[in-house]
Amino acid sequence: MSLQGAKSPLSAIFLLHIALEIPIAIQGVWSPTSLPFLQLNNTTLVVLKLYAALVSASCVIALLCYPLPEFLPGKRALAIGLCIYHSIASTILYQAPRFIPMSLGALAESYKITPEAVWGTLHGLVGLGMVVWWQGTVHLAAMARGGR
Repeated sequence: MSLQGAKSPLSAIFLLHIALEIPIAIQGVWSPTSLPFLQLNNTTLVVLKLYAALVSASCVIALLCYPLPEFLPGKRALAIGLCIYHSIASTILYQAPRFIPMSLGALAESYKITPEAVWGTLHGLVGLGMVVWWQGTVHLAAMARGGR
């Protein structure tokens, strides 16, 4: 198998990262007060805008890395960084008190399905997807190094 044009469909995980993060990135930069979060004061708005800027940058980086070959060290490093970010974000959201003042309905609430838990689950799935991408493309990195 040639490494020329080696592209895995698993790279779509980089686009899923963008899909998950771009709404808060855009709204957090241009209109953070309209986000459905409780107790927003000047300090939290500044931190939210800084976070939105960081997330915007990660979306641009993911978009730029998406078409690159799977074996490049920079793309692999980004995947590990995003895996760590999404895993930590998932944990934080699962442990957070309610801060999104909306409900998914009485039935969902009875099963403890909250917006924070759904958001945490999505982060966990993207983090897991980064691991799947890593493992699914490790043979391409080994081929590029000249290994088996």
